[in-house]
Amino acid sequence: MKFSLFAHAERYGDEFSHKQLLDELTEFTLMAEAGGMETIWIGEHHAMDFTVAPNPFINLSYLAAKTSTIRLGTGNVIAPFWHPIRLAGEAGMCDVLSNGRLDLGIARGAYMFEYERMMPGLEALEAGLRMRELVPAIQGLFKGNYTHDGEYWQFPSTTPVPFPIQKPGPPIWIAARDPHTHDFAVASGCHVQVTPLAIGDDEVADLMNKFNTAVANHPEVPRPEVMLLMHTYVAETEAELQSGSEALQKFFLYFTKWFKREAPIVNAQIEALTTEEYEGSPQYSPEVLRKNLLVGTPDEVIARLKKFEELGYDQFSIWLDSAMTYEQKHKSLKLFIDKVMPAFAN
Repeated sequence: MKFSLFAHAERYGDEFSHKQLLDELTEFTLMAEAGGMETIWIGEHHAMDFTVAPNPFINLSYLAAKTSTIRLGTGNVIAPFWHPIRLAGEAGMCDVLSNGRLDLGIARGAYMFEYERMMPGLEALEAGLRMRELVPAIQGLFKGNYTHDGEYWQFPSTTPVPFPIQKPGPPIWIAARDPHTHDFAVASGCHVQVTPLAIGDDEVADLMNKFNTAVANHPEVPRPEVMLLMHTYVAETEAELQSGSEALQKFFLYFTKWFKREAPIVNAQIEALTTEEYEGSPQYSPEVLRKNLLVGTPDEVIARLKKFEELGYDQFSIWLDSAMTYEQKHKSLKLFIDKVMPAFAN
C-alpha cells in the first residue's frame, strides 16, 4: 500500500497569515517527499479560510519547482467550475512543469456555500451530471482534435496546449461515495478516491464493497486503483492523543458548520463554535473520533492500516487538515514516516 498526503492551508482566525500557513504546507510536502510518500494532494475551495485553495494547479506548479519525485495531485478540482478546454490546458501545463508528475482528481464539490457564489442555482445533482460530462471530454481533449456537443459544453475541434507529458494524459481520479459514482469512475477507466469522513471502519469496508462491485460490473476495464483518505494523527502518549482528538473535534464541528451554511460569515471566516455545538454533536466527541479516525500510537495505526490494506486499498492518504498546531502536525507526520511506513516497506 502506498502512502500520500492530503493538505490545505486552514485558518480559524487571524493569528497566522496565509503566507505562513502556505510555507508550512510546503515544508510538509518536502517532508512527505523525503519520507517516500507517493503524492501530495491539494484541493479546490473558494472564499473559505477554512480551506485556502482557490486553484490547486498554482500550488502544485509551485511545489513542482521545489520537488523532484513526489507526485502532485489535485484533490480535487470541482468539476462544474471548470470548462473542459481550460481544465485540459491547465492540467497539461502543470504536467509539463512537473515533468509528468500530475494526478488529476475530480469531484462534483460538496459545499452549497461555494455553489451559491460560483454558480448560483447549482444543485448537487446537476454538479454530478456536469462531472460525468467533463471527464470524457477531458479524456478526449488529451488525445487532441476533439469536438464536443454535450448538454453543458459545446465546442468545435480543439487541441489543448500544452499536451501533458504523460500519455494518454495524467491519471484521473474520481471522488466517489455512492454506488453510481463508483460505477461511473470504473467504467470510465478512472481511479477512485474515497473518504469515510468520521463514520468509522464499517464505512471504510462499505466503500470498498461499492468499489469492488463496480469493478465486477466492468470486467472489460482493467482494475483501477482505489485510495482511502482519512484524518490521521500519530502520537506516543495518551495525553497527546487526547489533545489531537480534541483538535479533530473542532475541525469536524467547523466542517459541519460550513456545510450547513446557516451561520454568519465575515471576511471568509464563519462564526465561532458555541458550547451548544460542542455539546450537541456527540458523534464528534474526542472519544468517538479517537475510535473512528486513524488516531493512535504508531503500533495502533499500523494495525488499523494493515486491515485497510487487506481490504484491498492501494493507497492511503493522510488528511492533514485538522485544527491542530503546526507542531502537532509536524510531529505526527514525522512519526508516520519514521515509525509507521517502514512496516509497509515491502
